[in-house]
Amino acid sequence: MLYARIRPLLFSIPPETIHGWTRAALLPLQRVLERRAATAPPRDRLLTQELWGLTFPNPLGLAAGFDKNGELPHVWAALGFGFAELGTITALAQTGNPPPRLFRLTEQRALINRLGFNNRGADAVSRDLRARLRRHRPPVPLGINLGKSRLTPLAGAVDDYRASFAALFECADYVAINVSSPNTPGLRDLQAETQLASLLEALQADNQRLAAERGRAARPLLVKVAPDLDDDGLRAVVSVALSSGCAGLIATNTTVERSALPAGHQLAGEAGGLSGAPLRARATAVIRRAYALSGGQLPVIGVGGVFSAADAYEKIRAGASLLQVYTGFVYEGPGLPRRVCRELRALLVRDGYAAIGAAVGADA
Repeated sequence: MLYARIRPLLFSIPPETIHGWTRAALLPLQRVLERRAATAPPRDRLLTQELWGLTFPNPLGLAAGFDKNGELPHVWAALGFGFAELGTITALAQTGNPPPRLFRLTEQRALINRLGFNNRGADAVSRDLRARLRRHRPPVPLGINLGKSRLTPLAGAVDDYRASFAALFECADYVAINVSSPNTPGLRDLQAETQLASLLEALQADNQRLAAERGRAARPLLVKVAPDLDDDGLRAVVSVALSSGCAGLIATNTTVERSALPAGHQLAGEAGGLSGAPLRARATAVIRRAYALSGGQLPVIGVGGVFSAADAYEKIRAGASLLQVYTGFVYEGPGLPRRVCRELRALLVRDGYAAIGAAVGADA
């Protein structure tokens, strides 16, 4: 309730400025939490899942894009998230696109961003993140989202991802391969069957080698897909993910489509990826199709337009095992994770489910 009251004031300030202030406000909490064992979100038997050898105390995670440099890994569990995905991180440090590059569409509960993978680079992020994790890891899984450096040509994309993967291997509980952001020129070409197969083959080879060398388990690899793929394109991604031994999919990234916006919307012409409520239906449709194409063999993290427990439940029943929020977190505030989990539990009980996994794909 408090956040709803102050949101008009916050939204009167440019969105990237607010993001910077939020980061600065949370850093002291991070410094406290990394020095003592943090309390995990309450483990509810109904909401807890075991996936890829990892325990998720609830299905709602923070999407990549909010904690780009992995500066706040312990904060997200304290806010009630069941996991968090850090990044997107690239091999080379980069400042991203020139501002303004983040826009609110308040009436539509949406954002348009063309940030462009602004981050400090894999080596710098890895060094500082390892220091933050040295005493203890957060009590929820941490994903690391990897993208291609803007200055690296597509012909060098495989080695670019490999460099980031090697640098961040030990920080990650799972790794998301981002080949679907619309804000790095040519990146989405890596979703094509041949290119994606080459990339995943190389990363899986490194995955096994690094695991053996460092005495660690291989990391689950997930592919993050665009909502704008046609059926043939999605079928190819699912096929390659299955054949390469990927652990799952993240569906979806932001969209370059503007058809869900009112005709003539003043921001419709802004370049970048659209997220939030206008993406909800398309993201759910992609989840449902990906789940069906894989025969339920590839767990899906569903993201796109989750603002409520009803939104979350719709995606779970479409085939999502886990969920992520970004735009919903911006609009609904820090109380969102606990509220969604509390209300999602009530929906599962209402429908007679003894465990959340039983609801996954019920409508697919």
